[in-house]
Amino acid sequence: MARAAEIVNAVTSGRPKIEIAGLAKSYQGRQGDVIALQNVNLTIQPNEFVCVVGPSGCGKTTLLNIIAGLEDASSGSVKVDGREVIGPGKERGVVFQQYALFPWKTVLKNVEFGLKLKGMSKRERREKAEMYIELVGLKDFVHAYPKELSGGMKQRVAIARAYAAQPEVLLMDEPFGALDAQTRAQLQEELLHTWDTEKKTCFFITHDVEEAVILAQKVIIMSARPGRIKEIIDVDIPYPRNQETKLSERFTQIRNEIWAKVYKEYLEVKK
Repeated sequence: MARAAEIVNAVTSGRPKIEIAGLAKSYQGRQGDVIALQNVNLTIQPNEFVCVVGPSGCGKTTLLNIIAGLEDASSGSVKVDGREVIGPGKERGVVFQQYALFPWKTVLKNVEFGLKLKGMSKRERREKAEMYIELVGLKDFVHAYPKELSGGMKQRVAIARAYAAQPEVLLMDEPFGALDAQTRAQLQEELLHTWDTEKKTCFFITHDVEEAVILAQKVIIMSARPGRIKEIIDVDIPYPRNQETKLSERFTQIRNEIWAKVYKEYLEVKK
């Protein structure tokens, strides 16, 4: 692990700022236009870890997809490091809830895939892939296939693959949502360790308020559809954080504050 940390620290530098201004997104439905996002304005600072919570259907994933360049906005803009997003870019890596691994490729080959597309030499991409596999704790499974891995291990491979491409922004859409509670807790701690090592800007979507508080520096609460930013809560709990952090009085206070606001938006959906 020490070797991986040394190499990663050597290549990290200032990360870009994300600026979202007047963002709106609507879809054409059978009964007319459906407004998914409306007047979203947000600035995410370099190296910042931000979590987004809100009721189902509030546009969280739509917002992430627009930042990733996978969907177009109806109006408004998203800029990364001052450059407007007009499509996917190598400075943005995405991790979804589904692992999207190639079942016929080993862990090593899955992580190497994006590096091969970039034209990296066989030796260089192997070295880089092995470094990130070690970083997520899978160095003993380099030659294993996805069918031989647990759900949590598959998600680590997906995270290693995203990190290996060295994006400056990591976009994560409920990456631990399908995992059991114990594996989820373990990966939360591992993600925080990797984030501290890598110094990336992280935009993380979750339905779990407790997960948002343990991970984030700021928690963005989105309103019921049409999705807007209702409030941004600073999480003033020092790092490093672990599962014992959840037992602290301050953690409970922040979690309850955020949950009350999210629940209020959930009730709006039910009306």
